[in-house]
Amino acid sequence: MKDELTKRLSSVLGGRWTLRRIERLTGGASRETWALTAVSAGGTVRELILRRDPPGREDAGRIAMEAASFDEAARTGVPVPEVVDRSGDEPRPGIGAYLVMSRVPGEALPQKLLRDDELDDVRAALPYELGRILARIHRMDVGAVPNLPDYDPLSFLFDEYVATGAPVPALEAAFAWLTRNRPPATGKAFVHGDFRNGNLLVDADGIRGVLDWELAHVGDPMEDLGWLCTRTWRFGSPHPVGGFGSRDDLFRGYADESGRSPDPEVVHWWEVYGSLRWAVICRMQASAAPGDENILELLAIGRRVAECEHDLLDLLGVAPYDDTTTPAPDTDDLLGTPRAEELLDAVRAFVLEVGSGADAKTRYRSRVAAHMLGIVAREASVAPAVRETYRVRLAGLGYRAESELALGVRAGHARIDDQQVAEVIRGLAESRLKVANPKYR
Repeated sequence: MKDELTKRLSSVLGGRWTLRRIERLTGGASRETWALTAVSAGGTVRELILRRDPPGREDAGRIAMEAASFDEAARTGVPVPEVVDRSGDEPRPGIGAYLVMSRVPGEALPQKLLRDDELDDVRAALPYELGRILARIHRMDVGAVPNLPDYDPLSFLFDEYVATGAPVPALEAAFAWLTRNRPPATGKAFVHGDFRNGNLLVDADGIRGVLDWELAHVGDPMEDLGWLCTRTWRFGSPHPVGGFGSRDDLFRGYADESGRSPDPEVVHWWEVYGSLRWAVICRMQASAAPGDENILELLAIGRRVAECEHDLLDLLGVAPYDDTTTPAPDTDDLLGTPRAEELLDAVRAFVLEVGSGADAKTRYRSRVAAHMLGIVAREASVAPAVRETYRVRLAGLGYRAESELALGVRAGHARIDDQQVAEVIRGLAESRLKVANPKYR
């Protein structure tokens, strides 16, 4: 890849260029990201970012759509990196389907954006600024961007959900609520599709770049506002807009730029949709894991559906349920000691120790692996008790399995406003959350 990239950069930048650095960056479950340092024969240095589809999964049309989105966004005043080079209608031999962008200064890691003292002054102003940027995005000319999808979002999401696993009661309840309460469309515009904390470059001067346009499509502009407010993208902060601040400031910025004030109830609908959409994306990524080099991350993401269930039930107004299911104490260790969870805890500590002295990619993977071992250890300790408790509780509702309850919700035979049904659905979701991420509340 390095030789082909060097040839391309020399062609598009002019003169003779060499690549001093080409480094794979961590993160990115669906597309590779590489940091490049290019140096001209005269000593000029360009810091660049390469985004490309993994070999064997190239989609040149989607790359062309993303590159054109960057171009059109820049035209409407959205801060974005400059696209330096891109693949054509077909993947380029030796590189694949890709685009190369200028490297923009700023921080993208959500935890740093939310906690760094250096960003204290700018953080409070971000919701208003994000509102203005979203209004500019929604002014983009959809005709200037090829291959831009246009679909019914709820039908599309349901089809993806059905294709990626067994039915889940909490997710079925969310689909039913969204169908019953769907508001009229507020318009048809360019939608970024993944506008959130984590896809923004920010420094002390404000937002320097909006990244990751690969999910852009034509749709209701309020989808972007709801996605930004989805709890997943708050990263533990209590503030609803990406963890930065209030919806009022977001809406004010949007209105000042566009002349139209968002309807909070419509944005709420899209926030519910966003939580459900993230659940489906988690299922999709986990189902794509076998054989993928990011298998650890993809499988771990699959367990994050439990967080989405918790968020959706909160949004739907289902009261918390205090599930006191606990494993019965084993007086006889029939399978030997140390217990399984003790063994797994020891392996987890070892994985972290080995990863701490490795390269950045391996350190990241070691943390993901340790997280997965924690899930397995917690599940080993509670699984028998949870299975028996909910076998009995499901039978009390007339169902032999959770999937049957989920299909009952889909058919309208079981409703979330029935307290007994709601308690079982909430209890199942909370049991999964205690295993997947007990700190998530």
